[in-house]
Amino acid sequence: MKIAVVGATGLVGGEILKVLEERNFPVTELLAVASERSVGKEITFKGKQIKVIGFEDAIVAKPEIAIFSAGGGTSLELAPRFAEAGITVIDNSSAWRMDPTKKLVVPEINAKELTKEDKIIANPNCSTIQMVVVLNPLHEKYKIKRVVVSTYQSVTGTGKAAVDQLFSERAGDHSKGKVYPHQIDLNVLPHIDVFLDNGYTKEEMKMTNETKKIMGDDSIAVTATTVRIPTIGGHSEAVNIEFENDFDLEEVRAILSAADGVILQDDPKNAVYPMPLTAHGKDETFVGRIRRDESQPNTLNLWIVADNLRKGAATNTVQIAEFLLKNELV
Repeated sequence: MKIAVVGATGLVGGEILKVLEERNFPVTELLAVASERSVGKEITFKGKQIKVIGFEDAIVAKPEIAIFSAGGGTSLELAPRFAEAGITVIDNSSAWRMDPTKKLVVPEINAKELTKEDKIIANPNCSTIQMVVVLNPLHEKYKIKRVVVSTYQSVTGTGKAAVDQLFSERAGDHSKGKVYPHQIDLNVLPHIDVFLDNGYTKEEMKMTNETKKIMGDDSIAVTATTVRIPTIGGHSEAVNIEFENDFDLEEVRAILSAADGVILQDDPKNAVYPMPLTAHGKDETFVGRIRRDESQPNTLNLWIVADNLRKGAATNTVQIAEFLLKNELV
């Protein structure tokens, strides 16, 4: 299968290449695609050097699937052109997520909705993906009324320049260009993406709106506070879930232990719980600190961690591609 990775020279693009290789996706020809300034550079895939080509050449080459990780503007402009050429696009940006004509897919939850007619498929926001993978099996059993989530998000979610800023500051060099409005090392910023008129950030509203769309239930109330912290291994989330029906904690643990793509790490007495450091480089979503909210009925607290470049981006897109291939949708 001929696969294009659009944005192959970026942080997420590099992770997509790694995941394609690790999962032995049946790539017969890889097209590494990027903007004009990167054309001619080389990337490594399965031990081979591959020259980066431009967007026009990629469309002419007619890959079966194009995985986009090149920003919203590029996706809005180019994804329809790829789709018109018969190429199935899996897009990592926010460009198509809330478009009512496009599917927003987490394979463990709603890949079964995909058809051959879906030529532009949206990959959700990283912090949303790891949360819904845990929420969905609990929603099926107990029916979720409301979710309150606070995130602790890695600088890798902003890109390579943000990682460079963190380590420059850690080394005492504050002269380099800043990605964030304030120092990130030894600091916490309650500010991810732009602030909207309602006082929430765009990231917070993504979590609210995308959760409802992926889980197919507009009745779920979601409120979020998203926070950037000086880590690089992955995103963490403290999640408070109010259900319509009561639950048994051991049953909750059993449900999550059996859930596709979820690993239970819930032995706090022995200091076993999810952390970015141990989730780093993994494809699964980790959940722990499972406990009843003693302040109100039918309410659960838990802690979710996943590598935002893996399940939050690269792995989820490759899993969508795997589903399309397995079900002969491309």
